[in-house]
Amino acid sequence: MKIIRLLLLASATFVAQVTFAKPTVPLVYEVNLNDRADDQFKVTLHVAGLTADNAIYQFASTAPGTYQVMDIGRYVKGFKALDAKGRELKTEQVSTNQWKLDQPGKVRTIQYSIAETWDTPVTEHKPYNMCGTSIEKDHVLINGQGVFGFPSGMQSAPIELKLDYPAEWTVGTALETNDKGYYKAANYDRIVDSPILLGRLTKATTAVAGAQIDVYTYSKTDKIKSDQLLNNMQSMLTAAGTFLKQLPVKRYTFLYHFEDQDWGAWEHSYSSEYVIKEEEFSKKLADNMTSIAAHEFFHVVTPLNIHSEIIQQFNFVTPTPSEHLWLYEGVTEWASDAMQLRGQIMDLPTYLDELTQKIAYDKSVDTTYSLSKLGLTCYTDEGQRQYGNIYARGALVAGLLDIRLLELSNGKRGLREVINELATTYGPDRAFPEKEFFTIFAQKTYPEITDFINRYIKAAEPLPFTEYYGKLGITYLPAVNTGQKVPSMGMGAGFVDNKFVLTSLSDSLRQAGLQEKDEWVAYNGQPVTLETFSAIQNELKKQKVGDVYELTVRRNGQEIKAKGTVREKELVQKYTFQVDPQATPQQLQLREIWQRNL
Repeated sequence: MKIIRLLLLASATFVAQVTFAKPTVPLVYEVNLNDRADDQFKVTLHVAGLTADNAIYQFASTAPGTYQVMDIGRYVKGFKALDAKGRELKTEQVSTNQWKLDQPGKVRTIQYSIAETWDTPVTEHKPYNMCGTSIEKDHVLINGQGVFGFPSGMQSAPIELKLDYPAEWTVGTALETNDKGYYKAANYDRIVDSPILLGRLTKATTAVAGAQIDVYTYSKTDKIKSDQLLNNMQSMLTAAGTFLKQLPVKRYTFLYHFEDQDWGAWEHSYSSEYVIKEEEFSKKLADNMTSIAAHEFFHVVTPLNIHSEIIQQFNFVTPTPSEHLWLYEGVTEWASDAMQLRGQIMDLPTYLDELTQKIAYDKSVDTTYSLSKLGLTCYTDEGQRQYGNIYARGALVAGLLDIRLLELSNGKRGLREVINELATTYGPDRAFPEKEFFTIFAQKTYPEITDFINRYIKAAEPLPFTEYYGKLGITYLPAVNTGQKVPSMGMGAGFVDNKFVLTSLSDSLRQAGLQEKDEWVAYNGQPVTLETFSAIQNELKKQKVGDVYELTVRRNGQEIKAKGTVREKELVQKYTFQVDPQATPQQLQLREIWQRNL
């Protein structure tokens, strides 16, 4: 998941994690989308042959790739079970996400209404919108864990899904249909892994490296069309096919939702889904979408083809973290840039600028927080405050690992090659052991990689940019005085734990009463949110020396206002990379190998 720039476990759990024989009778769901007036999904589940082992109906506490507590049971507005004659049977809500069936053997139908997550207020742990659900007049967004549950012991049961919706609507999903016209999924994990966008959509299709690529787009005022997005990402998709040698899927679906909010994207095995603020179509917008899509698309490798047993059959009852979040998100973010560099879509200065931005983000959060620790604490409030760094430090470490592997192999085998080998070794249906993967990775590569893992993944030692990029004839400079004078507010801010936080302050702003880690809530009276931040950035660029501005921050529940004056300061470029014009032949040779696919 890439988000544009909470530990609450489900209360008492009444079912243990037990291995059941795989059920063969499908769970058949119906969802009535013709009735959308109250922003609730009306769900009917047809079942047969339930036993005492299936007595708990489970809604999801979280979902793969979200790394956040969701507690979907909070959105259930009505729940009942019926027998074969339509008579209601006793049920009882026994925890936030669980309903107990008093006589499971008699149950033939389960019915409930469940509210959309977008417009339903909750006091904490609001699901990210790209991972949630929405019902509107002209379209609907379904992420499976936000609509469907399952009887205990039946997570692996096959699923059939009948959707009732207006005849003029188009449906976008990676799911296939059966001969009845119902969508089918091998199990609950797959229905969660397959978002559905339907309504007034445009569609475009192409083929890349033997795979069918479909793009479906909802655009509130029809400003953005699927063919525009697909045309722009064509070269990225081709580069991805080359980077991976062959695409590990036969069909892939992009689902775009352009309306009023910027949230980002959520990856899936055979699709990805994007919630982006609508604006006039432009090359800049298309390039931004392609950049995000490059990250999400690479998830066809991690975690689809390389994942631990924690991911193989996901624990929807209790959030269970994986130490290898660095692999699923960090390596993916690295690959999304590397494949564009090697496909000559992104030039070297742009690639190096991406590194600069990631280092700046890494420096804005807790630099002692290792990637392993981030993976293991991602469901906690503490881990969520550091979560964005998995895309920054995670990608930076992957880039360094690539250079180290190329060096040790004399330019014959980098991270791309190792990842492709691992994907062949494991694949969609074989998981690696969570506790043994670091050992496996080192055995598959070189003994020296154990030291790299211990220092930069398990621990959080300062990253060796100077040493490693020096091997490529690229100089890393932590700070460069330019001599150029520029206006400055005297503050820095970062987006941490879903809010804007002050990360650095001038002495004058400290004297005015502000502190680092204050939540920045308004600029000149205008609220600072994800939706308004782009406009505020444009205002900040217009500031001149001597201008007076007002900041509003929140600290310990209290709002504090402070005035500041724009001052002049020397522009210092931080964390820059420069190509060394006097690089040695050996450095040039390794750089040439590093910039192309082996």
